[in-house]
Amino acid sequence: MAAVYPSPTLNFIVGKNASGKSAFLEAIFLLGRIKSFRSTAIKSVINSSQLELVVSAEILQMNGAIAHLGVQIDNKNYYCRINHQTTHKKSDFAYALPLQVIHPKSYELLDAAPQLRREFLDWGVFNDNENFLLNWRKYKKALAQRNSLLKARSLKELNVWNNELVYYGTIVNNYRQSYLLQFKPVFIEIVAKFLDLTDVDLRFISGWNTDKGLDNVFIEDLDKDLRFGFTHSGPHRGDIQIIVGSRLAKDFVSRGQLKLLIMSLKLAQMQLLKNQHSNIGCFLIDDFAAELDIINRAKLLQYLIELECQVFITTTEPSDFGDLSHIKNYKMFHVEQGNIIQV
Repeated sequence: MAAVYPSPTLNFIVGKNASGKSAFLEAIFLLGRIKSFRSTAIKSVINSSQLELVVSAEILQMNGAIAHLGVQIDNKNYYCRINHQTTHKKSDFAYALPLQVIHPKSYELLDAAPQLRREFLDWGVFNDNENFLLNWRKYKKALAQRNSLLKARSLKELNVWNNELVYYGTIVNNYRQSYLLQFKPVFIEIVAKFLDLTDVDLRFISGWNTDKGLDNVFIEDLDKDLRFGFTHSGPHRGDIQIIVGSRLAKDFVSRGQLKLLIMSLKLAQMQLLKNQHSNIGCFLIDDFAAELDIINRAKLLQYLIELECQVFITTTEPSDFGDLSHIKNYKMFHVEQGNIIQV
């Protein structure tokens, strides 16, 4: 059991490999996302020698109120409470503690399947527009119904669900487009601070040929959808791409540049959240030295100071953080064998 009283700005966590630094960040991430950033199975975060884990925190919100968050996970269930009231809505935690994480596998965001990028995009839309989540859920419900009909090769009610998908799919797509219009200039401005790349662009892919309209696409795709038993087109196939010049960034930039592009994406989401909603989120950075060279580490720390969000950064050596003499109000913590103490 450990209790930590962090700085509202920068928090540096130092310790040897396998000392528990990442587990500490994982605990914070659980409070904001109710999932792990290192594993697809949330129960895998429980220490093998324990039956359960409990994470709780007090969050100072923008209106000055304090929210009490708590998550308890055992081998069978998980329990979530906000202000001591049980809730099953993960979205309540995401609103209460908006956070982003950068870790050694973050570069996969641009190199993996589109689902990761949709989740990244939708986290931003979710925090930008309170109506997005309800419409996205209704779209996914209609999608599940249509896919069930396709698998059963039952066409009787297909048109009803087509209409539902067109209605909610159009709303979801419009929300995403509106968000990216605000997001793109912020992202491009941040990229320029870390990379000397010209003609950087962010491209949105709706998930269907928008020239034809989603209703017409469903008609054209019907034979293919019936053959495979699922819906091929729609917002559930949406994606974003970073373009440099006329090429996909992931196909030719270096791994170091790729990391900086992904870092810029996540910084831009936090910056836009502050710009549009005066909401200051929380940033987690795992293995600081592995992700950035010394010059970009200094640039990132300076940017985070100006962003005024709360930050937790881990590394193995204090020297990895560089000169901290100009930084006010930061705290340094040491982790050893799962125990964390302020230095």
